[in-house]
Amino acid sequence: MGFMDFVKGAGNALFGEAEPDPERSAKLENQVRLLGLPVERLKIDVIDETATISGQAASLADREKVKLVVGNTKGISKVEDKMTVAPPAEKAPEPEVEADYHTVVPGDSLSKIAKKVYGDPMKYPVIFEANKPMLKDPDKIYPGQVLRIPKA
Repeated sequence: MGFMDFVKGAGNALFGEAEPDPERSAKLENQVRLLGLPVERLKIDVIDETATISGQAASLADREKVKLVVGNTKGISKVEDKMTVAPPAEKAPEPEVEADYHTVVPGDSLSKIAKKVYGDPMKYPVIFEANKPMLKDPDKIYPGQVLRIPKA
């Protein structure tokens, strides 16, 4: 929970700068649903450049992905996370661990990030999979984009 910063001018151009906050909120909620991210009682409130997300995500990974979908949208510079995570239906063998995050800089690629984080550029599919469905192609990342980086 808490605030996470993003680059306001980077990301998905989902809405216009002059669009009213309630319409931006509705578009962000729709975007999360279109990506199939499971969140019960999803509510996103946008005020200026800050989006506040509430609801119950099915998993920690889904919660993190929702934050990234919202934050990696042009016009959003801060995301306040008020989501909860549903308890697992049965006892999980290992508790989920929150991922790290990486803000893409010019010249980055998933393989360069994987080499830096995991010591092996061929582990880029781990990062790609952790950022689906937001990423559709491992070669299409952009400066300012924030990515989930699972623990090794």
